Amino acid sequence: MFKQIVIVGSGLAGYGVARELRKLDAEIPILMLSADHGGFYSKPMLSNALSSGKTPDTLLNSDAAQMAAQLKIVIRPYCRVAALDHLKKELILTDGENILYDRLVLALGADQVRLPLSGSGAGKVLTVNDLDDYRKFRAELDGKKRVSIIGAGLIGCEFANDLALTGHHVDVIDIGTQPLGRLLPPASGVFMQKRLENVGVFFHLNTSTNSIDQVQEHLCLTLANGNSIESDVVLSAVGLRSRTQLAAAAGIPVNRGIVVNRFLQTQVNDIYALGDCAEVEGKVLPFVMPISHAARALAATLAGQPTSVHYPAMPVIVKTSSCPAVVSPPDFGVNGAWNVEEDENGIKALYEDDAGNLIGYALLGEATKERNSLTARLPAVLQ
Repeated sequence: MFKQIVIVGSGLAGYGVARELRKLDAEIPILMLSADHGGFYSKPMLSNALSSGKTPDTLLNSDAAQMAAQLKIVIRPYCRVAALDHLKKELILTDGENILYDRLVLALGADQVRLPLSGSGAGKVLTVNDLDDYRKFRAELDGKKRVSIIGAGLIGCEFANDLALTGHHVDVIDIGTQPLGRLLPPASGVFMQKRLENVGVFFHLNTSTNSIDQVQEHLCLTLANGNSIESDVVLSAVGLRSRTQLAAAAGIPVNRGIVVNRFLQTQVNDIYALGDCAEVEGKVLPFVMPISHAARALAATLAGQPTSVHYPAMPVIVKTSSCPAVVSPPDFGVNGAWNVEEDENGIKALYEDDAGNLIGYALLGEATKERNSLTARLPAVLQ
């Protein structure tokens, strides 16, 4: 009987499912389709590779052939899916080939949001969303000193820290009033900003980038506040958008991500989704820990042991070595308030509900030492 499981995507989510499934079932046929080279690497390491002494080549842990041998699966690199026909249980590739599946796992990831920038240099703006992007970024960076980063969120701040520590002049532009505005309360954002400024990061906050023009060998950014910045390289890091197009075109319900239940199943039988492309009970969580929990649960389900995903408290480590930070963002649907304690060595911000229960935290500097004890007091993200 035909029982092939097809995984579309070779990132942490796709490989996580394949690896966990192999622990449970050594025989079931698994085919992985990868839009790129299909090698395995740690995507989170891209944003601090420079200061860690890593190159694009050394970041790659194993190529597709090595991963296929290790996991005893078939991997097809540079293989793009154009359409999905769930009635025929069939994938149509861009070259017209048809691939049948018994069960399908969508681990499609997310795309970097691209701003609609104007100017003769707008096409030079880079994003880093995978190893190939990072390879291009490093090539463009070679011999350059001035880098502008659009976006002061998690990825923008991590890259800013990495670049500043390796001798680059870094300008960061953001429409918010502080770095990491979606993760940190105001006082913590100010603390992070000062620490990054101490290593040479320049913030341009409460403004946006209107245009980018090529001026000889350089790029000139014109900001909404009237200021301008001259730069050699411009990196955009303004957020991610789940890849939902394939599912939506096939009639599978999508919202911010591909809508799945606690078993990570879409509203179409035998089609599952996880990782950056999936929305589980209204939550899209593009972080390592939820992806790992989802991969284990889905592997068990695919192996014949239906298992709903459970998300415990999952703090996020911000890789800004100049200002170590661990954040467990509160569910802001819960009424509460931040309580902040700060000294010159760190800042502890606790979000407590009206009954005094700990709902979230932001720990910076020396306060990160309290991560384990505080995490034990947090509620689960999904019971």
